[in-house]
Amino acid sequence: QVQLVESGGGLVQAGDSLRLSCAASEPTFALYAAAWFRQAPGKEREFVAAVSRSGTYPYYADSIEGRFTISRDKAKNMVFLQMNGLKPEDTAVYFCASARLGIPRSPDEYDYWGQGTQVTVSS
Repeated sequence: QVQLVESGGGLVQAGDSLRLSCAASEPTFALYAAAWFRQAPGKEREFVAAVSRSGTYPYYADSIEGRFTISRDKAKNMVFLQMNGLKPEDTAVYFCASARLGIPRSPDEYDYWGQGTQVTVSS
């Protein structure tokens, strides 16, 4: 069973940067697509970014506007989300997820989830 653990969240000011990390428990994680979702209070879980198992096909939600970058280090069984130019509306719990099939955008199609890490951006 693949277990995912996120880290790197925190309290920052608008315009600051954060780098989120997702560590997997076993190397089979490297065979699957990986993604980041976020969920703010009272809102549905929202797609942020995803990357193929090879790392050569990243894609993003339109709302990101070029500010975030997803990447992975397959040798270390890790996925990252570099977040620059953070805005108060980015405040949410950020979740790492992995899908055995495809590179989906729907959270219903992901098989493994981390516990989430809180990102709070003050104005």
